[in-house]
Amino acid sequence: MSADPWLTIVGLNEDGPDGLAPASRKALADAEVVMGASRHLTLLSDLSAETIEWPVPFANGIPLLLDLRGRKAVVLASGDPFWHGAGAIIAQHLSPSEWRTLPAPSTMSLAAAALGWPLESTLTMGLHAAPFSDLRPHLSEGQRAIITVRDGGAVSNLANWLSSVGFGRSTLHILEALGGPRERIRQTRADESQPVDIQHPVSVALEFFGGSTIPLANGRPDHLFENDGQITKRPVRALSLSALAPQTGEHLWDIGGGSGSIAIEWLLAHPSCQATIIENDKTRAARIAQNAANLGAARLNVVVGAAPDALSDLPLPDAVFVGGGISDEMLTYLWENLPEGTRVVANAVTLEAEVLLATWHEQKGGDLLRVELAHANPLGRKRGWKSSYPIVQWSVTK
Repeated sequence: MSADPWLTIVGLNEDGPDGLAPASRKALADAEVVMGASRHLTLLSDLSAETIEWPVPFANGIPLLLDLRGRKAVVLASGDPFWHGAGAIIAQHLSPSEWRTLPAPSTMSLAAAALGWPLESTLTMGLHAAPFSDLRPHLSEGQRAIITVRDGGAVSNLANWLSSVGFGRSTLHILEALGGPRERIRQTRADESQPVDIQHPVSVALEFFGGSTIPLANGRPDHLFENDGQITKRPVRALSLSALAPQTGEHLWDIGGGSGSIAIEWLLAHPSCQATIIENDKTRAARIAQNAANLGAARLNVVVGAAPDALSDLPLPDAVFVGGGISDEMLTYLWENLPEGTRVVANAVTLEAEVLLATWHEQKGGDLLRVELAHANPLGRKRGWKSSYPIVQWSVTK
């Protein structure tokens, strides 16, 4: 990276120029032009450089910034520009030699310092542009989180959402203008009325209490997934996900989504995992999307269509689960179009599908597993075993 790039991204907290490091002060003193949000420019009212207010939406400011090439420029960003900030977006449009960054303490660092919370064991999330349901997998008694929110009104929306999922006893620490003369910290409960005079910028520190926790292990309870009876039940789902073996950053195709439970649990394995469901029934597809949103997996891509036709324009996966509509045509398409190394897991219930999987197993190898489950049920005044349909599972790496 060049020692003297034309652009410097300066992190700025609410203490304005008083909290700037010497390198940041020098960058501003040497700048010909400074770009930033109106609030940031107001904090540095004694600037001698030309100032440009960054427009809304944020993307509209990128062309303005790029037009400044050849001039000494500074962009002002909140705190650490590379923690849910502008830095990563700006850097995508520049070569490494064109920019440098001088970060200030992030909102998370300021919040942890104010509350005395160990940051390394506290969940941190940026929810100013993401749904509150992203928190759902993390809601657990006594756990803590620090999140950014869009504005003061979002605090009430967050509190209402927490109450709606059973965590109304959670404590909210409302953190306003941290690090500056307007700093204010107030404490409420999610099931209480929230202040109406919350000032921007605002973040919220949370201590979760009440409600039910989503387990971390594969095979979450069936009742978490709204369904019309088409669902891979918990024990078989756990076995299927074990065979699919999700890894960091991988993409799953789930063909014949049903309730979406396989793809949703794949996404819950790691925040970098991606998944696409192909579901022919529009009602089920809408239900799948809602299940994903409710369980903190709103990034699930739901494609309404019939496989294999609906597969042709999709990004290639690392793993494929076939839970419905299995056919020789489907397996042939997958084998001809998937790259080597792709993992395929297919479940069969009918005799015809069993024969199909047995044939493909003989030709292509892999593992063939037969799963027979029985649950204890009342039988008169006593109990007996009620068997479910056996499942045959074929798992193979192409």
